[in-house]
Amino acid sequence: MRVETEGLVLKQVNTVNNRKILVLFTKKFGKISAGTNLGEGGKRKSNLGIRPFTHGRYDIYSNRDSYNVIRAETIKSYYSFGEDVDKYMNVSYLLEFTEKILSQQEPQQKLFNYLINVFDAMEKRKSKYSTLVIAYQMKVLKELGYMPNLDSCVICGTKEMLSYIDIRQGGCICENCERNSNSRKDALIYHDGLGIMDVMRYFIKMPLHNFEKIGLDENRTEVLRKIIDEFMEYHLDIRDLKSQGFLSKS
Repeated sequence: MRVETEGLVLKQVNTVNNRKILVLFTKKFGKISAGTNLGEGGKRKSNLGIRPFTHGRYDIYSNRDSYNVIRAETIKSYYSFGEDVDKYMNVSYLLEFTEKILSQQEPQQKLFNYLINVFDAMEKRKSKYSTLVIAYQMKVLKELGYMPNLDSCVICGTKEMLSYIDIRQGGCICENCERNSNSRKDALIYHDGLGIMDVMRYFIKMPLHNFEKIGLDENRTEVLRKIIDEFMEYHLDIRDLKSQGFLSKS
């Protein structure tokens, strides 16, 4: 069966005889792995369709669970990301995170739009790229049902005195429950001293295009990164992303 769908190239792997494997995040199928014999030589826009950081339209031949890209048309190439090393590493991390958290062949229209939106916002941004990365991650976690509970204590249910985030428990806990906890000095419990929970609530609520001029300070960026990384590792078994070690602190 031959179908056409929009997609974003998350990853490209070269194999034998000039054949490539593309990891595509498509509107119609969700995340898929597809083979292709298409070339990418030259600098013409039409040749960018199978490269990472490309939003394209793809003709795909599908046969049960296998896919083959027979034509690629570039809608927009974000090749300018490569002109700024820090921006490039942050967007590379976004792609790797997206690839890891998506299941195969499960359409995710809203997440597809999130990725387009964060690419557009990142293209205009000149600094503090981590703010956009964190905002995108929170929206993805929320949409997939993995976001920590920030509305009430995950132990007793109260909405008062929510002063800690407990990674193991999956959300915020109140002062009383933290005081009675056997893991008071647990490294996976964070105090809300920097207003982190309010920042997280704001990030979940606001559209990504609202973050064009918002930049977190270094301390909040570092804490939020730790919370997200440890939450993904503990609850989703997502860890040691290759591009993570190259991210700056801003």
